[in-house]
Amino acid sequence: MDDELRERVEREAEKHALLNAVKHESDADVGAIMGPLMGDNPDFRPHGDEIPGIAGGVIGRVNDLSNEEKRERLEELAPEELAEIEAEDEEDEHDLPDLSNADDHDEIRMRVAPNPNGPWHVGHARMPAVIGSYKDRYDGWFCVRFDDTDPETKRPDLEAYDAILEDLDYLGFEPDAIYRASNRLETYYEHARELIELGGAYTCSCSGEEFSELKNSGEPCPHRDKDVDTVLEEFEAMVDGEYESGEMVLRVKTDIEHKNPALRDWVAFRMIDTPHPREEASDYRCWPMLDFQSGVDDHLLEVTHIIRGIDLQDSAKRQQFVYDYFDWEYPEVLHWGHVQIDAYDVKMSTSTIAELIEEGELDGWDDPRAPTLKSLRRRGIRGEAIVESMTGLGTSTSDVDLAMSTIYANNRDLIDEETDRRFFVREGTQVPLGGSPPDEANPPLHPNHEERGVREVPVGASVMLEEDDLPQREERIWLKGLGCFQFTRDVLQYTGEDIDVVREGDVDVVHWVPADESVAVRMRTPDGDVRGHAEPGVADLDADELVQFERVGFSRIDRHDEDETVVYYTHD
Repeated sequence: MDDELRERVEREAEKHALLNAVKHESDADVGAIMGPLMGDNPDFRPHGDEIPGIAGGVIGRVNDLSNEEKRERLEELAPEELAEIEAEDEEDEHDLPDLSNADDHDEIRMRVAPNPNGPWHVGHARMPAVIGSYKDRYDGWFCVRFDDTDPETKRPDLEAYDAILEDLDYLGFEPDAIYRASNRLETYYEHARELIELGGAYTCSCSGEEFSELKNSGEPCPHRDKDVDTVLEEFEAMVDGEYESGEMVLRVKTDIEHKNPALRDWVAFRMIDTPHPREEASDYRCWPMLDFQSGVDDHLLEVTHIIRGIDLQDSAKRQQFVYDYFDWEYPEVLHWGHVQIDAYDVKMSTSTIAELIEEGELDGWDDPRAPTLKSLRRRGIRGEAIVESMTGLGTSTSDVDLAMSTIYANNRDLIDEETDRRFFVREGTQVPLGGSPPDEANPPLHPNHEERGVREVPVGASVMLEEDDLPQREERIWLKGLGCFQFTRDVLQYTGEDIDVVREGDVDVVHWVPADESVAVRMRTPDGDVRGHAEPGVADLDADELVQFERVGFSRIDRHDEDETVVYYTHD
């Protein structure tokens, strides 16, 4: 790299370091600025191995400045960009809009209402992320209510109750209360009886096809005008389990000529022969539909605001009929679109993931290929990074896309400065050394934190390099933390040259591991397992510790087996 280009790199690195520091009101770091720096200056890319070293020195000088000095310097270098940051600072600090009519309530009360048919996939994180964030903003209250009143088509998984609570804890939220709808059947029965006495519900023994024809033609069901005593008697028979599945339902009496057929006399209770998997609920056969159960619970739990998908708009309209009968006030409702997430070959569906696990295609819910929160947690991704990404989507009624790269970028901001560096060579090739190199290499634990010290990496008689890093004959390379070598007669000959050869010449900087004392590593990634070798110090790292393998990416140490160390790839 010539002097002119080096000056440009330093100038651009300073600008981006200042932008990063001023925007986040914190010290800048190499990982956070490399993407914008290289994106704005594509001609820097051929020198990609040298740029971090140059940028690191510039960042050190920037971080020595006070916040006021950083702003003053940024105003000199990039006044327009500083003005944009200041304009953003003046805007609402929240990505999420204010809740409607929030001031009308003494306490904001919300609920997360999962179906416990399995642990959460990534898309599920949006609801608790947003509700938990609103709770924090308004000093409110939220509960987890397991809507588990469908023991047949959406059959609960007994392990999912605790798994979902663990996922919620991973995201950083603790509910104020936890409920299981399957524990509350008697409450729903009592409200059904009251609704019948108010003339708002009737028992119906029409087949599904028969009622569908009547509903679609706007004609009343022949059972609609039964007297209250008969309806109560038949409903008690439902509760006692005297009917079989499909034989009798309880319908909410609405408007049989409503312009939306889906709202006409909808089912509130139906018979299900399949026992509930929870022993405490296994004797019940008369089960409420979700719209009735959820509507009653939202009132009894004094929920003030509901968030639900735009595709569930009819739920509020159905429930409004029940609320009108009871003279209840309906909560505020916020509808949003679906979130689409890229980067996964596996469908974002709990049932699909469960099938793949059962078929042996996935190892479990925390398989790195699975689009689940358990997988992200095992890979070392912080729940905070997911929450920040989800709340950043806002609450648009349109479908929104979330790139996993956004979660990775947020996570990188959280872990980069605290994560030490190591060498890991994927599918390495062994190359002998010559020329009497040092016996030990001492690369830094972290390039931005000299106070942490260095690693002690033995050199030995040969090293392992990644195939793409193998030099051509007579070509020089710089082994990170060790020195300059020239590839001559299939041997890397130590030249003794200092780092100036990297700054002044076309010398690639590569990572390596000692061939004789390396640690066998299996890296589990979303694209499959990768095997290789790491520097020996990796064997001493504790399980759950994060490490950044230089030029490869971040990983979480999972375990040390007898013959290998298993790590889970986080992201680059």
